[in-house]
Amino acid sequence: MKKLNLTLISRAIFWLAIAYTSNIYSTEIEKMTPPNIIIIFADDMGYGDMSNNGHPTIKTPNLDKMAAEGQKWTNFYVAAPVCTPSRAGLMLGKYPIRAGLASSAPYRNVFREDSLGGIPDSELTIAEALKAKGYKTAMVGKWHLGHMPESLPTHHGFDSWFGVPYSNDMNQDWGLIKKLNGDDWSLANWSKGKQWTEPKPEYFKVPLMQDETVLEYGPNQHELTKRYTDKATTFIKENKQHPFFLYLAHAMPHVPLFASEEFTGRSTQGLYGDVMEELDWSVGQVLETLREQSIAENTLVVFSSDNGPWLLFETMGGSAGLFRGGKNETFEGGLRVPGFFWWPGHIKPELVHDIGSTIDLLPTLVSIAGGKASENSDAYDLSDTLLKGKTGIRNEYFYYRGNQIYAVRKGQFKAHFLFKEAYGNPQVIEYESPILYDLNADPSEKYDIAKDHPELVSTLQKMRIEQMASVKPVPNQLIRCKKGSRFCP
Repeated sequence: MKKLNLTLISRAIFWLAIAYTSNIYSTEIEKMTPPNIIIIFADDMGYGDMSNNGHPTIKTPNLDKMAAEGQKWTNFYVAAPVCTPSRAGLMLGKYPIRAGLASSAPYRNVFREDSLGGIPDSELTIAEALKAKGYKTAMVGKWHLGHMPESLPTHHGFDSWFGVPYSNDMNQDWGLIKKLNGDDWSLANWSKGKQWTEPKPEYFKVPLMQDETVLEYGPNQHELTKRYTDKATTFIKENKQHPFFLYLAHAMPHVPLFASEEFTGRSTQGLYGDVMEELDWSVGQVLETLREQSIAENTLVVFSSDNGPWLLFETMGGSAGLFRGGKNETFEGGLRVPGFFWWPGHIKPELVHDIGSTIDLLPTLVSIAGGKASENSDAYDLSDTLLKGKTGIRNEYFYYRGNQIYAVRKGQFKAHFLFKEAYGNPQVIEYESPILYDLNADPSEKYDIAKDHPELVSTLQKMRIEQMASVKPVPNQLIRCKKGSRFCP
């Protein structure tokens, strides 16, 4: 009897040991299994365009829930206050000037339909870095990093792409638009045209593409958000068995504004609110699909916007909330954007006031995927803050507009050295005495405290000079265009 008990005890200990060892092994495997990664990028959405950031009339329940269930970063920045360089910073993990994807007057600041340049082959994208780790990669939506064959997403790490190569307001049918606006209308009052207040898909002949094939010109933009959402959720369902990276870059709420029939007239804010509420619906569809497919706890979702609101279009251009300025400006409203990180069971719900940027996503995501990105002086790995709650390591930010640094932030202080109106007056003003703001006490940048902190101004000026000196000359991709076009200088 005693012998039998000892045998039973021995066996019990043996199986407990096996179970314990297996549990450790399973835990390690779980830790080693790279998560799925999704980046959802809005276009021209302001910091204040969500109810969770204070908008009183736009309802964004899905974004609100995403922010509440994940980390909401209140000091989150993009690389530039306009589309092309901002998206370059996201894709490449560096300030876009280092890749020739930032330019100033007289040259254009974004790619247009006649551009010949694009993202250089020598640059490593997030998609290429994750693809090297065994990820399936897909992009849905707006690219805006070059539309020549060698510059398209499928040549830079994405297995597939469905979307438009540049902004949804390009390839305008000027014949139809001039007829719509009458004989007295001209490019001088372009932003006041009826193509914005009474938009129709046929006014904008932007190509909708699948990989490298144009499916149609001038797609029905009323259905674009839904089509993108359907493509994104289908990709998730078809690739749930192995790690995937999905980049969902919406066309909205960039003007022209289009909402589907289901969302038209829904918001009390007007058309812009309709578009935002449909965008919020899309985010909800993505997150719900992850839950339905039982992969929510193995998927990191990042939500942000490419720059601040296009204030030139007034109520059709969104809001930066508390922040001053908007698109094409280096006040906070131009570059500080929503930044949400959602990963159930891995990211603790928290409000994070540390500084972060879309530039930091490449090393952060590669690290979370189990790799290590090549180091550069621009980007930081945020994974310890996301997963371990550690204090963020980024303490500075450089506010580029084109190829110049207009402002510098260190900690809570920000100095402005240059100023230029967002649109209209092309003159760049260099301040004789830089302007200094305390962004913690004065996030709206109203009260200049430079005279009280000359040493801080001096430090930030030195940082600016050192940063500019660190940039090595490379070919400017944004000056290449078809000779004779109205966009070439």
